[in-house]
Amino acid sequence: MEFATKAIHAGQEPDPTTGAIMTPIYQTSTYAQSGMGEHKGYEYARTGNPTRTALEACLASLENGRYGLAFASGLAAESAVLSLLSAGDHIVSCDDLYGGTYRIFDRIMSRYNIETSYVTANRVEAYEQAIRPNTKIIWLETPTNPLLSLVDIRAVAEVAHRHNVLLVVDNTFSSPYFQRPLDLGADIVLHSTTKYINGHSDVIGGALIMNDQSVYEAIKFHQNAAGAVPGPFDVWLTLRGIKTLAVRMRQHEENARAVANFLTEHKRVEKVYYPGLASHPDHALARRQMSGFGGMVSFQFKGSLSDVDTVVRRLRVFTFAESLGGIESLVCHPASMTHGSIPREIREARGLNDTLLRLSVGIEDISDILRDLEQALA
Repeated sequence: MEFATKAIHAGQEPDPTTGAIMTPIYQTSTYAQSGMGEHKGYEYARTGNPTRTALEACLASLENGRYGLAFASGLAAESAVLSLLSAGDHIVSCDDLYGGTYRIFDRIMSRYNIETSYVTANRVEAYEQAIRPNTKIIWLETPTNPLLSLVDIRAVAEVAHRHNVLLVVDNTFSSPYFQRPLDLGADIVLHSTTKYINGHSDVIGGALIMNDQSVYEAIKFHQNAAGAVPGPFDVWLTLRGIKTLAVRMRQHEENARAVANFLTEHKRVEKVYYPGLASHPDHALARRQMSGFGGMVSFQFKGSLSDVDTVVRRLRVFTFAESLGGIESLVCHPASMTHGSIPREIREARGLNDTLLRLSVGIEDISDILRDLEQALA
């Protein structure tokens, strides 16, 4: 099946008992067992739930993976990956990444003597140079959050596997519609399903997809043992959102391209970050590695922090809020919101300063989106 068909059907056969087309919400905490060790595949809902099984199968299919695991949040999924590490291990990570991920590395994993080295996201050679004998994971976001740099997944995968290191790729910004890292050599794909996967800003969730059975079994053990699993209603909402993923992503990208072109020409804008622009330093890689450029646009504003506050207060179609990937347009100030946990000196050294705004371009009529930006920037 092609992508849009899999999004609607993969893992979601009609209910065998009733014939219901939509996967039912199995709102139960436990399951009847006929005898010692005899049951119908489910024992306890933390361990497994039929609604969750459908979501995990669908996500695996969309990423061309063998195994999918759903979690209560994107950060819960990240924690499950990090459960593969032991005290004294080492992580190599791209330097431009979600503030919550930095917070886990810096304030939680460091307590267990697990150190993280950060390298410039789009410099492949830097990853190999940073590898140590105790390195166990290379961690990528591509495109990165919020500066939208690209990482050559295939090239970094070759580096990782040459050194017997797992490659983890956060694919949240692209969604599997525009990029499938497992096909390029990644070992684990991570999603905050809160974002484009669900697409309607009404669920918190996360997911991991992989091909290696031993990696799957290790993370599956953590999923059950630590218990950060999503509830069946959240899973059902995510499944419902996935069904329109293909059509939503096409519209997100079409609108984002128009927004990026508009901002590039605006006198109040200093710099635009969007891999779909020919001027983007990683544009050629984006064309080669992705089937589209996504719906995220960041831009550097000419003015002060006070001017930025004025702009976000004037916006009417865009809502000033955390998160991304919903059908509605959102504007975020990373320095004080999503990346506020990163110390100022580190943020600014990476190019993330107080006048950067990140747009999650929605699927509203593009004329309304552009008029809203024009009046707010005026």
